[in-house]
Parts: sequence; C-alpha cells; structure tokens
Amino acid sequence: MPTVRLSDQQLVGRFSLLLEQLVRRLRTISSVGGISASAASALGRLGAEGPLRITELAQAEGVSQPAMTQLVARMSADGLVARTAPEGDRRGVLVVVTAHGRDVLERRRARHVGFLDELLGGLDPADRAAIAAALPALERLVDSGPPPFRSPKQRENPSQEEEHP
Repeated sequence: MPTVRLSDQQLVGRFSLLLEQLVRRLRTISSVGGISASAASALGRLGAEGPLRITELAQAEGVSQPAMTQLVARMSADGLVARTAPEGDRRGVLVVVTAHGRDVLERRRARHVGFLDELLGGLDPADRAAIAAALPALERLVDSGPPPFRSPKQRENPSQEEEHP
C-alpha cells in the first residue's frame, strides 16, 4: 500500500473529524450512571488526582467557578462526590469521589474499553499495528495540551498520568 502524503492542513482536518466521530460514538454508549460528559470528565479527574478545591477543578476542566459549583452540587446530590474540609482550613472545601462515583467511573470505562475492543477487533492486523504504533505519539500530543486544562497537581508534577472516562 503506497504511503499517502497529507499537508499539515489535511492532517489536522482529518484528525479532527475522526476524533469528533469517535467521541460522538463513545458518548452514545456512555449512559452508565446517567451522568453528563462534563460530570464524567470532572469525576475522572478527581478519581485520577484525588481531592481538589472547586476552583482548582474548574480551572483544570476549563469552566467557570460558578459552573463547577453547580456541577459539583449535582454530582454531590447524585452521590458521586462528597465535599470535605481540608486539614487546617475550615473555610476551604475539597471535592472527593465517593465509592459510588468510582463505581460509575469503572463501569463507564469498561463500556468504553469493550466498545473500542470490538471496533479494533474488526480491523485487520496491519491496521491494529498501525494504531498501536501511533499510541506513543498520541500520548505525547495529549500531554502537550495547554496549561489551563491541567490541575495544580499536574502542573507541579507534569509526568503524572491522568485518567479520563
């Protein structure tokens, strides 16, 4: 099979379209827990990084503090997160994932893995190998993302891996 040369603009356009299609397909199977994509993202960040202040979580997720406060209130009402006071700071509030929240995250991830496993299983070995070979570059691409979407913990330790649903 001949190698196809794409211009940078063509590469970005095709890559963007493919990501949009994949995300749309993943969202259609992500009904576990009945939570929104925003809630799943915040929950995943809290699960990976541990407790965060609402302002830190808002900054890391790229939303306003009032919007995150509302999202945390909904997630708390659903039993996905709890609010707790940090040691030595009675005025501060940390958001932590509950056992129910971890269960919802695990079930969502299992559905995603199952779906992607099915998709990849339908490809020929050469295509699977090409995707496997691209994973390190895709990981570097994600890690090079803009700082506003990294939490204070990630900015302190850039090598820390982050899990998202």
